[in-house]
Amino acid sequence: MATAAAGALGLLWGWLWSERFWLPQNVSWADLEGPGDGYGYPRARHMLSVFPLAAGVFSVRLLFERFIAKPCALRVGIEDGVLCQLESNDTLEKVFLCITKYPDEKRLEGLSKQLDWDVRRIQCWFRHRRSQGKPPTLTKFCESMWRFTFYLCVFCYGIRFLWLSPWFWDTRQCWQNYPYQPLSRELYHYYIMELAFYWSLMFSQFTDVKRKDFLIMFVHHLATIALITFSYINNMVRVGTLVMCLHDASDFLLEAAKLANYAKYQRLCDTLFVAFSAVFMVTRLGVYPLWILNTTLFESWEMIGPYPSWWLFNGLLLILQVLHVIWSYLIARVAFKALIRGKVSKDDRSDVESSSEDEEESTHTHSLSGSSSSNGANCVNGHMGSSHWAEERGTCKAKGSPLFRASPHLQS
Repeated sequence: MATAAAGALGLLWGWLWSERFWLPQNVSWADLEGPGDGYGYPRARHMLSVFPLAAGVFSVRLLFERFIAKPCALRVGIEDGVLCQLESNDTLEKVFLCITKYPDEKRLEGLSKQLDWDVRRIQCWFRHRRSQGKPPTLTKFCESMWRFTFYLCVFCYGIRFLWLSPWFWDTRQCWQNYPYQPLSRELYHYYIMELAFYWSLMFSQFTDVKRKDFLIMFVHHLATIALITFSYINNMVRVGTLVMCLHDASDFLLEAAKLANYAKYQRLCDTLFVAFSAVFMVTRLGVYPLWILNTTLFESWEMIGPYPSWWLFNGLLLILQVLHVIWSYLIARVAFKALIRGKVSKDDRSDVESSSEDEEESTHTHSLSGSSSSNGANCVNGHMGSSHWAEERGTCKAKGSPLFRASPHLQS
């Protein structure tokens, strides 16, 4: 039994690391065991160092958010959110958990008679109950500041490294003498650090503030990790560095726009978002297909020819391009609406940094605002009509750039 299991495991292992899959024709793993120069040739075992490094990156992030990002947030006027005291009521709690978080006018009137509470008091209770568990702006600011810092630093490192690399100026150099292209120290550090960061994002995505594009970002992180790993194992690291640097060029601008939005610097937020949109469109829809996909699909075909892992690598790059098109469409749609209307209406405005309940709450608030103007509640003390409250909440909840609030949450 044990012998059969060991034999099956050996067959599976041999299939996973088949030279026919990973390497071009007439190339074997033994050919890449030579010392080469610098760090030698890329090997799969190098990937084992990524996981402790990812844990280290996550630990550095926790320290950064606590001792650097949080003081910065407090300095620009972002307060540490304190939940208001919620009046205990078993009936309302049961309705909230089992029936609806957004009671309509008829249900509000029924609860008012049952509890001998006025309607605006009940509305206020539901509003404060919904606010419990939502992440404060301070938390979102700290997360964005960490990503902004990393993206900016790694982009500066990458562009400095690539500026002196021949394949940055001539992409055919990515395939010259492939796969016998030894690693340099800078290239190795660049690759491993990027991969460790994306592994840390993959795990922290489940504990961070939940975004509305969670599924898209999950697919994006999977594709990114797979791309970096596969390109390292089969030594497509030269073109891999081009892909990573190209994506980092716009990511730090988006995080900067988020920071300005949380700090309520509207004009700065608008400016940064416009800059991000321009860089994103140019790099993801222009430079990426014309520069990256051109060399991975056509120049590599001409110089080394296709083989199984070549198809996988290009398939992942094409998946990434599909995500670029989806995000570009969302950005363009928001920008088009903003140009026509002068601003984005409340129902179109989706704050990507809030939980998925925010959009639902905005819709319910909007529907109630015209039907119970005498029974509404102000977001502070419950003395204004619902229509006034909806207008006031639209102002106090999300001041800042309407363009940014409707943008997709991009971390590629």
